[in-house]
Amino acid sequence: MRTLYHLWMSPFCRKARIFLGEKRLEHELRIENIWERREEFLALNPAGTVPMLVEVDGTAISGADVICEFLDEVHEDPPLIGRTPVIRAEVRRIANWFDEKFNREVTDNLVGEKLLKRFLGQGEPRGARIRAGHANVHMHLDYLSFLVERRRWLAGDDFSMADVAAAAHLSCIDYLGDVPWEDHPEARDWYARVKSRPSMRSVLSDRMPGFPPPRHYADLDF
Repeated sequence: MRTLYHLWMSPFCRKARIFLGEKRLEHELRIENIWERREEFLALNPAGTVPMLVEVDGTAISGADVICEFLDEVHEDPPLIGRTPVIRAEVRRIANWFDEKFNREVTDNLVGEKLLKRFLGQGEPRGARIRAGHANVHMHLDYLSFLVERRRWLAGDDFSMADVAAAAHLSCIDYLGDVPWEDHPEARDWYARVKSRPSMRSVLSDRMPGFPPPRHYADLDF
């Protein structure tokens, strides 16, 4: 069986997990504590990063974008990166928005400071970064709402990698209870639709030891 090496609260690992779920591909999840620098893992992926997918034949593929592109090319149904060049460009643009801009302005500031620092014993969280994350998330939810007011899904009529990337990041923030859903009803309605998809079951079942999520985290009618 294919194996995905991952970490619970990495949005990039969640992106690969949701993508695998949407493709309905059986897989095993294996936690990889990348700071341990295991020789066996480094032999498969010298960069020492997750996510990393090992296919049934032993082929190792590292990096969320590379994994998603590979899976969409090899397993065409359903297509998650678009059916035309214009749609594919829009899917990749929005996915990049969340993987680059949202990650830098929100995910790193909240998940990185409030959870990962404590989990890894890297010192006290920096209040200024947390405040910046709380402020920045509103702009991103406004933009998400703008998109879904005009489209069925973020990049158009079909659920795509754009929705996967956004859900991956927001699910990490929601684990902390830091998504102001009440201020952004359109974004909340979109996320409720995403949460109901079978591909989200694995993500919504995540529980980090000592860091329980809020009660609404796995609630489909939150």
